[in-house]
Amino acid sequence: MADMRFETCLAEVLRHEGGYADHPADPGGATNMGITHKTLARWRAVSPWWDLPKAEVRNLTRAEASRIYRALYWDLCRAGELPPGIDLAVFDYAVNSGPDRAVRALQAVLGVAVDGIVGPLTLGAAAKADARRAIEALCDRRLGFLRGLANFAIFGRGWTARVAAIRTAALAAAPSSTSSSKTGDGIMDILSGYKTYIVAALMLLAGLAQMLGLDLPALEGGSAGSLILEALAILFLRRGLKGDIGKA
Repeated sequence: MADMRFETCLAEVLRHEGGYADHPADPGGATNMGITHKTLARWRAVSPWWDLPKAEVRNLTRAEASRIYRALYWDLCRAGELPPGIDLAVFDYAVNSGPDRAVRALQAVLGVAVDGIVGPLTLGAAAKADARRAIEALCDRRLGFLRGLANFAIFGRGWTARVAAIRTAALAAAPSSTSSSKTGDGIMDILSGYKTYIVAALMLLAGLAQMLGLDLPALEGGSAGSLILEALAILFLRRGLKGDIGKA
């Protein structure tokens, strides 16, 4: 499943990266399939990086680009352990602006410690998060960062379109909503302890009936006042215990 998600997300990334380019205003310099001259040189352990001929960037194969993307971006961000949709949003952000920035933005969205390292706390928070809200917030943060860059006037239109496309693709991959499970949990909460509430209600009705001069044989033996007080005590005790458990 993780490999399938990587291939799916990589295909989306490459759709936006395109082929070889060497725009003078692009700080990345010569780039092919999103892999910059410097990144390729470091990957191949060529130092200094400019000793690697630009022709090597132009001749980069998809297979090698895939290995670079997996090792330096996907695995580094532990995207394979993130929920569908969030994985793509983080991965593409990392490719575009660096893994550290992408991870820190994710952590800020999830409300965990922002240290740029995806560990158990970040993964746990991502698993519990509303994936669609996290994707929306992450893409908003990413776009806000891009708008603050000096060369946004040159590349801004393309960046904005890319973030919009990634947002759409990520949302399509994310679970439709957590509302159904929350609704189910809500129903279970309502039904939880229903027998206790029924007994308390019967006691309360019995007490009121006795006050009106009616006796219910199943609950006789207690005064109207004591039945009502016991019923109220059960209800308040139940509510109090439930509240304490919720706070634990």
